Amino acid sequence: MSRSIHSSARIGEGVKLGHFTVIEEGAVLGDNVTVGNHVTVHSDTVIGEGSVIADHAVVGRWPKPAKTSTVKVDADLPALVIGKGCTIGSHTVLYRGSRIGDEVLVADHAFIRENCTVKERVVIGRGVAVENQVEIGSQTKIQTNAYITAYSRLEDDVFIAPGVTTTNDNFMGRTEERFRHVKGPTVKKGARVGGAAVLLPGVVVAEESFIAAGAVVNRDTEPATVYAGVPARPLRPVPEGELRET
Repeated sequence: MSRSIHSSARIGEGVKLGHFTVIEEGAVLGDNVTVGNHVTVHSDTVIGEGSVIADHAVVGRWPKPAKTSTVKVDADLPALVIGKGCTIGSHTVLYRGSRIGDEVLVADHAFIRENCTVKERVVIGRGVAVENQVEIGSQTKIQTNAYITAYSRLEDDVFIAPGVTTTNDNFMGRTEERFRHVKGPTVKKGARVGGAAVLLPGVVVAEESFIAAGAVVNRDTEPATVYAGVPARPLRPVPEGELRET
């Protein structure tokens, strides 16, 4: 048998299924969905019409943290929902409990953990890691190998360059005190973060801030200001010609 489709799965019109694909109980595939070879669609996952799931992707899997992990799995975690017209790359892993908006691209080898919200027309590049409880606004772009830590928030039209690292724990896993302070960065509308920059726990990158490559942001920034250095310091205003049209 080249594929396995549970009898309770609902498959729309014009759906194309690759070889050795598994569609589990209660999954819903909208019209004109394309599913590649060796794909697993876990139970109850919803895939919007016209979306493409590439070879070897795993969508809707339950999280299974280590025994020592601080993450607790909700037994009532809702199904993964993938919007219309999305492209989910090869070898991606998308967890149950997240919602992916319309026309989102998740590139090869990326993963998105549980309880994340990704709004419409977002680009998540190759090898990007999005941890649990992350919010990503519409038309945001996250490029290759960036790391978006748990409890981060990226607003609309944010740009995250390759290799950016975000952090959420100043105690790095030591002491019970850390649980009161765990918080990822907030990156406000239109802000841009350059390659290999590091955002420390809880910082707020203000609207239209520009963070230079390699900078370490350890405090909140001012709007429409260029920051560079370790630690990051304000250099000059962002030129008016580079600001978003409002």
